[in-house]
Amino acid sequence: MMKAGTGITVAAADAPAPPVPLPRRRGVELTLIVVAVLLSVYGYCAVGLARTGAVPPGAAGYGAGLGVLALLAHVMVRLRARHADPLLLPIGVLLNGLGLVLIYRLDLETPADRAAPTQLVWSTLGVGLFIIVVAMLRDHRVLQRYAYVCVAAALALLTLPILFPAVNGARIWIRIAGFSIQPGEFAKVLLAVFFAAYLAANRTALTYAGRRVWRLQVPTGRVLGPIVAVWLVSVGVLVLERDLGTSLLFFGLFVVLLYVATGRSGWIAVGLLLAALGAVAVGRLEPHVHARIEDWLHPFATIEAGQGPNQLSQSLFAFAAGGLLGTGLGLGHSVLIGFAAKSDFILATAGEELGLVGLSAVFLLYGLLVERGYRAGLALRDPFGRLLAVGLASIVALQVFVIAGGVTGLIPLTGMAMPFLAQGGSSVVTNWAILALLIRLSDSARRPGATPEAP
Repeated sequence: MMKAGTGITVAAADAPAPPVPLPRRRGVELTLIVVAVLLSVYGYCAVGLARTGAVPPGAAGYGAGLGVLALLAHVMVRLRARHADPLLLPIGVLLNGLGLVLIYRLDLETPADRAAPTQLVWSTLGVGLFIIVVAMLRDHRVLQRYAYVCVAAALALLTLPILFPAVNGARIWIRIAGFSIQPGEFAKVLLAVFFAAYLAANRTALTYAGRRVWRLQVPTGRVLGPIVAVWLVSVGVLVLERDLGTSLLFFGLFVVLLYVATGRSGWIAVGLLLAALGAVAVGRLEPHVHARIEDWLHPFATIEAGQGPNQLSQSLFAFAAGGLLGTGLGLGHSVLIGFAAKSDFILATAGEELGLVGLSAVFLLYGLLVERGYRAGLALRDPFGRLLAVGLASIVALQVFVIAGGVTGLIPLTGMAMPFLAQGGSSVVTNWAILALLIRLSDSARRPGATPEAP
């Protein structure tokens, strides 16, 4: 543009700067996947060498199987989500591979109850679901249309286990003809979709409508009522099923997304207050939960009474025995924990045999996975995608906190599966679905021209 009377050419002030495309880094992703598979195979071989002095005969097959699954997932990302975050898939492959190694290591102590082959089958199904989601879901905003379908399906899945017998004090399983699934694992993803869709559609009313109580803007019942009712029903069902870990997960997810949608920090304080009141009430009224609280407060009471160590005390002994660098894969004694060593307490095996250094590396992997999910949410322009990314990443973060806190004695035990790491078919399949959704969301966030929406 020519400035009058000066002959000087100046650029238009409102001309938008051209978008800077982010590098795809699919080659980096492939390299990291190869490293993740090699580390998993190394761990598998290390277990065999420590236990028998020879490389396990199935090492080549294990490495080939895990490598093919990872390669198929990478090819689908390269074809359908070329701009996705290059760290998400390698982290999932490494955590899943490490979980298979730890389960195989514990299988050597329980030859009559081998779980690693079954876990590998479930991992294959999880990668298959990952490929289907990445291939079929081209735009994450499509999920917003099915918010009420998702919540109906979630409540149905949460209700079904009530009709089946309790297992280890909780009604969270559906067992038919030797086949079992945990519906609550799938319900958490469906509820995350519903919460994100509803809060995105009503975020203005939730933020500015209603009365102001102290420093908190309380929305009207017409706006806040439906989502609170869904949350209460889901948590109420889980309390009836004695699945307090998932109840805590849903409550935390609800509070986090409500805070992100409104930007009101007061919801965090309200959430902590309600969580404390609920914990006191349930801890006193529910015998199963009360027993876990007593074990948490007095982890060595059974030893002092001459009855031997319980699961929590054995877990604490395992962490203590690991020290800084660990005893080495295959050389620990965490199998003494008992029937939950491969599921709820698998982190104790990691802590004993990998030590504080290895355990810190595992936590860093989870932290990086959550951080990349949050980063994708911050870069998305649509409110639904932003809330969904934050919600899915928060599911992983809350699960890691609840499980790690329980097995280390920080909080009472709740009975959940460590994402990707622990034995559990429903859990590993669901975590691969979460990873697929995060891949799709990060692809939308990193696509050329995708910039954060102004607040």
